[in-house]
Amino acid sequence: MSYRNKTYVAFASENIKSYRLMEAWRENKNIPFDFYDAHDLFISRDTSRPETIKRNLRERMKNAKQIVLLGSPEAKKKGGDGVSFLAYELQVALEFNLPVVVAHIDGSRSGNSANYPRLLSDTDHYAVSVSFQPAIIKYALDNYAAGFATSKTTGERIYGATVYSNLGL
Repeated sequence: MSYRNKTYVAFASENIKSYRLMEAWRENKNIPFDFYDAHDLFISRDTSRPETIKRNLRERMKNAKQIVLLGSPEAKKKGGDGVSFLAYELQVALEFNLPVVVAHIDGSRSGNSANYPRLLSDTDHYAVSVSFQPAIIKYALDNYAAGFATSKTTGERIYGATVYSNLGL
């Protein structure tokens, strides 16, 4: 497998505005938020066949060291339907054993089953849930992925109020 240094952002198509906001955070010099986006690799066009899109998604994810899932009711539905591209992305993330940071668009800090796809909750995969804010997402990307490989625990994890407070949130 190729060198992994990118962050893959997975989301339901209805949440494209939130993904675009993450890109804007990255470009804003006043917000200390950055990630190497795996979506910049192996671009698919809307007219591509589903097999081509899935092949390109897999290639993008081969370069990812971690996943940010934009958590929402739409992501829960599509991520668990077994047929959408989001469901495919989550299946590949589990196959590649990639750490998953679920960034809840509704601002939830305590995890949120309304936003959490069944595919993640029904497996022995370790994921961390955070609110959709640049500081806590960056914190999770910087700290969670490194500990993921050595973690013996599974299931959803959350950061306590102290972590948010220390980040000024």
